[in-house]
Amino acid sequence: MIQCRDVFKCFEKKNVLNGIDLDIPQGQIFGLLGPSGAGKTTLIKIITGQLKADKGEVFILGKSATQLTGKDTGRIGIMMDSFGMYERLSCAENLSMYADIYRIPRTRVKETLASVGLGDAAGRAASNLSKGMGARLQLARVFLHSPEIMFLDEPTSGLDPQSMRAIHRLILDRRREGCTIFLTTHNMEEATALCDKVALLNEGKIVEYGEPQEICRRYNHQKRILLHLTNGTDLELPHDVASAETIGDLLGRNQIETMHSSEPTLETVFLELTGRTLQEEG
Repeated sequence: MIQCRDVFKCFEKKNVLNGIDLDIPQGQIFGLLGPSGAGKTTLIKIITGQLKADKGEVFILGKSATQLTGKDTGRIGIMMDSFGMYERLSCAENLSMYADIYRIPRTRVKETLASVGLGDAAGRAASNLSKGMGARLQLARVFLHSPEIMFLDEPTSGLDPQSMRAIHRLILDRRREGCTIFLTTHNMEEATALCDKVALLNEGKIVEYGEPQEICRRYNHQKRILLHLTNGTDLELPHDVASAETIGDLLGRNQIETMHSSEPTLETVFLELTGRTLQEEG
């Protein structure tokens, strides 16, 4: 559904994207992880035809991103910041306007608002929504015309955990329906929970790519096992045969309260590769 071949983009003599290569198949949630300023939004704009790459090729829906027609863009949904939301209009009025643009029945408006949990807020002005409800309204705008590909740029940024989980459920529902989703985030927990594949982006370069858990296992150099015992003490053991005997003995005497392996997270992998965290500014 999306292919990038050696993509470069420069702004004011600074390379924002440096040789990006990607292949994203249909029905996959792909996560692009990186700190603010890493080039995530720029890549979305190039893939969706809003910007032109300085070098390289980008294909989406089987054609060059520079040759997208209005019909093609109707197969794509984009959620970026507060893009496309009008605060003075109600939730229903916002979606009705887009229903007219996409030439779909206005009956879809009520259905779509209900699907994101905003059925009772149809008449409320967008300016009076909480941040979590505002994020749902933006998703409703993306969902309205049932796109084949969705681009979600930091869709849960600044949301409370409950609102974040609700957004995650909506995204996973769309994946189950066959939608391809391109997600940008600097939240490694979100990426691990949602994404089939992720790419770690730093200073315009992809420094690692793969399944979230597989990447973490790949960088599990220490291979330690962490135990918290019933007497309140913590025990750290190497991942070997001798430790298996110790753990078996402790389990037999019911002395282990919790046990965890020490695989790194995407955050710690990114730190190892770049010397910076996903939360830092670019």
